[in-house]
Amino acid sequence: MEAIEELEIKPCTSSLYLRPFRLCYRQNGTKKFWDFMRTHDSVSILIFNTSRQCFVVVKQFRPAVYMCEVERRHPQVLQNQDKESFSRLEDPVPAVAGVTYELCAGIVDKPGLSLEEIACGEVLEECGYRVPITDLRRITSYRSGVGVTGSRQTLFYAEVTDQMRTGEGGGQPEEGELIEVVEIPLEDSMKFAYDETLPKTMGVIFSFMWFQNNIAPKLPKK
Repeated sequence: MEAIEELEIKPCTSSLYLRPFRLCYRQNGTKKFWDFMRTHDSVSILIFNTSRQCFVVVKQFRPAVYMCEVERRHPQVLQNQDKESFSRLEDPVPAVAGVTYELCAGIVDKPGLSLEEIACGEVLEECGYRVPITDLRRITSYRSGVGVTGSRQTLFYAEVTDQMRTGEGGGQPEEGELIEVVEIPLEDSMKFAYDETLPKTMGVIFSFMWFQNNIAPKLPKK
């Protein structure tokens, strides 16, 4: 996962996932504009394995996170759009700087499928568990990237057992996915959530807190 090499920045002239726009408008008599991007809505799933009392999350390399860290350490990197290669950096940034912990998730790009069907498909592809749609619990939906994309993400909860795991997960390599499945013991979950040395999405933190408030009190006492 961390064998990242031959890095090169190129202009993004077209994309299947991002469409940049500029909105010009007048607000309270003042002319304004705002640059934004349209992208897909998405689903995410908090998975709890009741057999081993642990959360199932995913770990993967995120180029956008990596480049944020590269620019933080080498501010000049993105100033020159024609820069050919990152291999010339005197102090290359290790790939681990772009690896994050996340909930199982996926974009909504399959017409004709419900959000629940897409969520179940992602759980199987990324984590290897076969979850019936009827076992999904919708937690809520919210806006992410409100200053840039404004896309909506819908969060679900699913309980699984070891017997429900029918594959290794890991995503779809043909789509460029390289995903590691990680288990977080329930007793360590809040420590994990607030550990800033382990990069993670807000979805992980929020969903772990939701679990503590809504599910944990109903679990059998040890």
